[in-house]
Amino acid sequence: MAIFQKKASDFATPYTVSNAVSKGNLITKLSMLIMGLGCFAHKQIIKGLIYLAIEVGYIWFMIKGGIGNLQHLISLGGKPQEEIWNEAKGIYEYVNGDMTILFLLYGVATIFLTVAFIIAWRANLKCAYKNECDAREGRAINSFRKDLKALLDTNLHYSLMTAPILGIIIFTILPLVFMICMAFTTYSKVNDNLTLFNWAGLKNFVTVLGLGNSIGKTFWSVLGWTIIWAIFATFSNYILGMILAIVINRKTTRFKGFWRFCFMLSAAIPQFVSLLLMRTMLKDNGLINVLLQNAGLINSPLPFLTNATWARVVVIVINVWIGVPFTMLQVTGILQNIPTELYEAARVDGANAVTIFFKITLPYMLFVTTPYLITTFTGNINNFNVIYLLTGGAPTPVGSTAGKTDLLVTWLYKLTIDLQYYNVGAVVGILTFIILAIVSLVTYRNTGSYKNEEGFQ
Repeated sequence: MAIFQKKASDFATPYTVSNAVSKGNLITKLSMLIMGLGCFAHKQIIKGLIYLAIEVGYIWFMIKGGIGNLQHLISLGGKPQEEIWNEAKGIYEYVNGDMTILFLLYGVATIFLTVAFIIAWRANLKCAYKNECDAREGRAINSFRKDLKALLDTNLHYSLMTAPILGIIIFTILPLVFMICMAFTTYSKVNDNLTLFNWAGLKNFVTVLGLGNSIGKTFWSVLGWTIIWAIFATFSNYILGMILAIVINRKTTRFKGFWRFCFMLSAAIPQFVSLLLMRTMLKDNGLINVLLQNAGLINSPLPFLTNATWARVVVIVINVWIGVPFTMLQVTGILQNIPTELYEAARVDGANAVTIFFKITLPYMLFVTTPYLITTFTGNINNFNVIYLLTGGAPTPVGSTAGKTDLLVTWLYKLTIDLQYYNVGAVVGILTFIILAIVSLVTYRNTGSYKNEEGFQ
């Protein structure tokens, strides 16, 4: 058996960059400098021209502006707009200054292009080494037409995944890296650093996480309310939606479809319409306060949106009204799949409805829906619509940038759109992601859904 394994390993030639550099012939090694040379040597003309074009294009790009982009990325800054007196015209003319934001964007894009070129360079070297090995061992070297056919057969995954991966890199990863870089700069309206700014290191993180300044105090206050909001919004919807589904699914409940239809009416209406309508109704001169005053139940308007405690309770209650129907539909199918034998055995043992719920229904639901709970918790931390459209973060400002009902995501919106504190906003975005990632991973890894994937015990 050992002899067979040894011989089998001899036939497998690892076409790696390290083997190409250490074991390749002169043509293969020269392919490190002249891309496509290993293809030209074995009559793969079209593939060789493609590799050569990539190398020439990259070198041309770097000479024309790529090197300058990297230099600007390191230094940032630049020259400001200047006012110059034009003797011939007798007027002042303005000479445009540098835009550091473009330096940052072009620099990050150049790095991505460089990484892409390195990937192409590695593929060129592996191809050259593979051609060398095939020629030495008497195997046929694929023509360009066979390579194209392979993209629709054995290498079909390359054909299918190339466009999606490029889309993710260009429209997701590149903007994310660009925004993360902002967190380490002075890019802000403060001190007029919107046009020209420099690297600031970890200074912005110290500002946000520190308690000795307004931004730091605001961050911890908003973070605390965000966590409280996410917990209440998630579990109130989950528990009440589950109870509602249980009540509707009972054998004694009649017209089940009708009741589900009634509760889904709130979901059929666009959320922003519902929230703006509720905001109008809850104002001091809104419909609810007017009706209560006309009925003689209150003497002055109830501060639904003007008192911090009232406003926080209101957003949680309205979120329940919006979210419970969705949770009801999510858990209805799962409830119908709980083995009836468990319920029958519990009733034989004398368990009442409450005991059955906490011993059978709830554990089963938590086992199955923990990933859904984590997703809902994450969504509630980033629940921009409910807070911004209902209260706008008000009332009672926290510091000078946030309100008592602001979440991290609505505060981030105000920092960037309203106040133009882009560097601080980028830091808040990064910290929000870190918090969500840690909470989600730790929570999921300690649940039965992760530890016992085989089934519910």
